[in-house]
Amino acid sequence: MVEYVCAVRVAGAALALLLVTPAGAGAQTGEWPALPDPPGAEGPGFRLSEPRVAPLPESEWTAAQRALAETYARTGDGGNAFATMLHAPELAEVVHPFLDYTARRSTLPDRHRKLLILRTAWVAQNAYIWADHASDALSEGFTAAELRRIASGPAADGWTPLEAALLGLVDELYRNSSVTDATWAAVSAEYDVLNMVDAVMTVAEFTTLSMLFNALGVQPDAGAAERLPPDAQYRLETPPREPPLTRPRIEPGDGPGLRVSRTIRRHPQVAETWGGNTEYVNRRSPLTPSDRELLILRIGWNCQAEYEWAKHVGSVGRARDHGLVPRWIAEGPESPRWEPYQVALLQAADELYRHANVSDETWAALAELYDTQRLISIVMTVSTYRFVSMTLNAFGVQLLPDDEGFPEL
Repeated sequence: MVEYVCAVRVAGAALALLLVTPAGAGAQTGEWPALPDPPGAEGPGFRLSEPRVAPLPESEWTAAQRALAETYARTGDGGNAFATMLHAPELAEVVHPFLDYTARRSTLPDRHRKLLILRTAWVAQNAYIWADHASDALSEGFTAAELRRIASGPAADGWTPLEAALLGLVDELYRNSSVTDATWAAVSAEYDVLNMVDAVMTVAEFTTLSMLFNALGVQPDAGAAERLPPDAQYRLETPPREPPLTRPRIEPGDGPGLRVSRTIRRHPQVAETWGGNTEYVNRRSPLTPSDRELLILRIGWNCQAEYEWAKHVGSVGRARDHGLVPRWIAEGPESPRWEPYQVALLQAADELYRHANVSDETWAALAELYDTQRLISIVMTVSTYRFVSMTLNAFGVQLLPDDEGFPEL
């Protein structure tokens, strides 16, 4: 299997390097494909009733994995999700600091934090996160009727104006990977900059985890009694995506580094913990640079996060150095130029974007070529850069004058 994958990649990379042209250059064949349908447009999607990647049994844990379990079980982050991530122990190690921050220690009021997490779990249809946090919410003063109202969404009766705006923030970020001016104004009227960063990043983090847990088939822990309300109607109604921002909502701080990093540094607590997911994707993942950048650019294109696209075409990802043609990535898996394994990767990125999950057919195609740790890494790469896209768009991080934006249609 490994020899086959390597041979295919070498051949594909060599072909791409021979055919590389600057973005927007050259004749376009056929009609430019439309963006994939937005998340939630086709309804709630599907949920797996059993794991695709089973939790790693404790009897198989190494000493290092046991040490991780001892650390994170004490913070309440054990269970099926943690034992599943132990298949990729480097991921289990770096993901939890920011998860712990967004779930427990952010600047948001506890009630608002739970509203954001549970609404995100609902729109992404993640049974594990809903079961975990709904059980906690009941013990913290939420009623069963309020939990059902979270599933009904921001238009349901009974919310305060701010609570309705927060639920709308979730829906817009999930559907459009951005936030309308009206919703931003409604929330920021009562939130300061730190609160706004935390609100967006809470939704982004739990969208990431929902996509990961859905695709791996992580099932609710036995001790978490709550389940996604089976009779609640799936409703995700949002305003259309507005044009990209032409100025930042959160100004980047002074000093060196990328504009996104300087924007996050406006919130020191977040700056200390948020980079674990990208650290895994860019430095610890076993995926090849070509596979990694293909996935990052495709989800950036789907989310229309032009800053992300520019940096991974350019100085951060250097897509062309890895045999990738940016225009082909925008064309998607239907482009005739891709190798079969690249088609499967692009299809996985599109399915995760639309459904927060991967179809059985696409998963089977990937499983023929990738081992368990790489399968987890494929999903985590797309999920992490969905997070990045949402935050870049919401905060209005701007391109530099010499950045290479999206290819001309």
